[in-house]
Amino acid sequence: MIDELLEREVETVETKTNKTIILFSGEFDKVVAAFVIANGAAAMDDEVTMFFTFWSINALRRPEKVAISGKTALQKAFSVMMPRGAGRLNTSHMNFAGAGPKLMKRMMREQNVMSLDDLIASAREQGVKMIVCQMSMDIMGLKAEELIDDLEFAGVASYLSDADDANVNLFI
Repeated sequence: MIDELLEREVETVETKTNKTIILFSGEFDKVVAAFVIANGAAAMDDEVTMFFTFWSINALRRPEKVAISGKTALQKAFSVMMPRGAGRLNTSHMNFAGAGPKLMKRMMREQNVMSLDDLIASAREQGVKMIVCQMSMDIMGLKAEELIDDLEFAGVASYLSDADDANVNLFI
């Protein structure tokens, strides 16, 4: 009986090829890494789910200011202080008062590495599922109108459901 259950579980694990990524960090280099992994897995025909929570949501913000009414003073302050979009993220190390991301983008261009905006677009084109944590949005005072198009909004249960069907789960 136990051998049968173990054998069935091994067969199930071996057939799973889905990937999930929880992206918590809003730092440029970590967001780039997450999208490189997501694009690579999608190119291998794996189903990929990215779950954006807290600071990582800033990578999905529209670069232009979006007027939203009904925010509290603290939510307005958060909106002003947080970076708007992938192009305004700081690096996790060697930020050099904002010069770090510029240097990294230059080095990426010189090495023919796709820009973060292009990596995001590629992930969308390949069908990578991008779920934004609704609770994190509520805490940070973000609204769907402030984010790029074609995103899903859900709670952690939605991510966990996808994670159950994955053979790789990453936290970045």
